[in-house]
Amino acid sequence: MMEKRVLNVAVVGAGYFGRFHALHSAKHAREALIGLYDSDNLRAQEVAREVGTTVFEDYETVLQQCDAVIIAAPAEAHYSLARQALEAGCHVLVEKPLASTRQDGEALVRCADDKGLVLQVGHLLRYSAEYEAINTRIKHPLYIEATRIAPYKLRGTDVSVVLDLMIHDLDLILALVESPILHIDAMGAAVSSTHEDIANARVQFANGCVASITASRISFKTERKMRLFSQEGYLSADFTSRTLSFINRKEGLIMPGSGGFRRQSVQWRDHDNLAAEHDAFVASCLDGKPVIVDGDAGLRALDAALRVGEDMQRARRLLQSSGLLSH
Repeated sequence: MMEKRVLNVAVVGAGYFGRFHALHSAKHAREALIGLYDSDNLRAQEVAREVGTTVFEDYETVLQQCDAVIIAAPAEAHYSLARQALEAGCHVLVEKPLASTRQDGEALVRCADDKGLVLQVGHLLRYSAEYEAINTRIKHPLYIEATRIAPYKLRGTDVSVVLDLMIHDLDLILALVESPILHIDAMGAAVSSTHEDIANARVQFANGCVASITASRISFKTERKMRLFSQEGYLSADFTSRTLSFINRKEGLIMPGSGGFRRQSVQWRDHDNLAAEHDAFVASCLDGKPVIVDGDAGLRALDAALRVGEDMQRARRLLQSSGLLSH
């Protein structure tokens, strides 16, 4: 456990998420933002001026001067940047996905364990009030339906929609079900990029739970919802409006004519998921608190996402061989 009160942090990557991480780090009571690093120096300078920090010219200097790095670079760079940081003795918060391959993800987990360093993966929804509310109400889900769709944006198209969007719901579902994946059936299509832009996966778990997950980045609207069915009741969570409805027999207002069912409705206005993620990272680095979304959790989500991708390729080959899809 470290005795330092303030964590010296550098943000690596000054793009969309990097900027938000820098803004939160700059105002965090227990973080000292010592600077930014990005291969696009002009972009880094722009964000640095906004948050009042400096720009590093090379990554080696970053690692010599900080206690921890927050990596918000493109996915293909996560492994190399995180590995260098861990080897240099720095704690790491890396945006999802943990890495691009299972082997790289496993190597990062081993390295962090060997060095005794924090490796936290940026599955942001695990720090949300919505997830906490779901987790306290639904203990044994039988069926889960998750939808995460959005209009097309260039950001994130360096990977498939599975690693870009679906991985959020895969991580949440893995945390809620806590059972090995037995089987996956998946289908996807590349429409506006070289990777799949729309995908659906049916995930069957060893305990009998089934999850149907849809992700799209070529939709007309934004929708981020999850519905869960269990013996405890039926729960619907909307991550866009930040509302939750829970139909059950114990909590909430009685629903007339329902045979004793009750409905509980909850809404959140002021919970900042990214601030909660930073709080957790600092507490793990400075106070020795358990890492909420550690490397193992990131590896499970990555493995599930890769399995979805592999089954999409299997389905594509089957359609091509049957003549229903062109090569």
